[in-house]
Amino acid sequence: MSTINAADVSKLRKATGAGMMDCKKALSESDGDFDKAIDIIRKRGQLVANKRADREATEGVVLAKVADNKGVMVSLNCETDFVAKNVDFVKLAESILNLAFSKYPANIEELKSLTLDSKTVADILMEQIGIIGEKIDIGYYDKIEAPAVVPYIHMDKKLATLVGFNKKVNEQVGKDVAMQVAAMAPVAVDRTDVPKDIIEKEREIGREQARMEGKPEEILDKIAEGKLNKFFKEFTLLNQEFTKDSKKTIAQYLKESDTELKVTGFLRFSLKQ
Repeated sequence: MSTINAADVSKLRKATGAGMMDCKKALSESDGDFDKAIDIIRKRGQLVANKRADREATEGVVLAKVADNKGVMVSLNCETDFVAKNVDFVKLAESILNLAFSKYPANIEELKSLTLDSKTVADILMEQIGIIGEKIDIGYYDKIEAPAVVPYIHMDKKLATLVGFNKKVNEQVGKDVAMQVAAMAPVAVDRTDVPKDIIEKEREIGREQARMEGKPEEILDKIAEGKLNKFFKEFTLLNQEFTKDSKKTIAQYLKESDTELKVTGFLRFSLKQ
């Protein structure tokens, strides 16, 4: 049996991030073979992952990055707020965000297949599961492109938004709109952007509510349209009341800043849905 020295343990810890005793045990089991020891630690991570597959990873951090007319948002999820606040966990999330921004993958699975420090993101996540003992995964990833993109990340890193504009936007105006998206959670930019299935669902809800209130059948459609208009006002960004001044809508606020300024799209993700 090979002698396991402190330098070997230290080297394995640096390579995997596993605890000292876990590294020592893995080196002993592999008879000092460094690569086999890494495989042992990874397999233990897989074992932990399988055991925790049914756990809810509802904590974590949501981060966003913007440059060169594009923005990327990533959520790295875990089980407890204790882990979410760990410096190394946040650094890992930042590394994944930077990788996503650099490589611009199409979806989460493609992001997980990318290489970060000579390992795939999927393998790194698996190792971290074994080290930390919690379910860890990428809960959200998306991207947006526009002539101007403005980010907002809430101070607790549990919520972030990205808003695209058709042209350069005043810094305060951009921040206000990004915060509006964070606070009011619109489903679309304007009423014309709301999917048809959602519109029909809201109409049907409106009809059924009116019917249950005993309204005559011949006016149900009219009532439903009124409720639909209320839905547009509450859940489409441009028609929402501006949170800083309820006397104006976001559309009016944008027009006051620049008559040609338009919102082209937005992303919003919150760990606390």
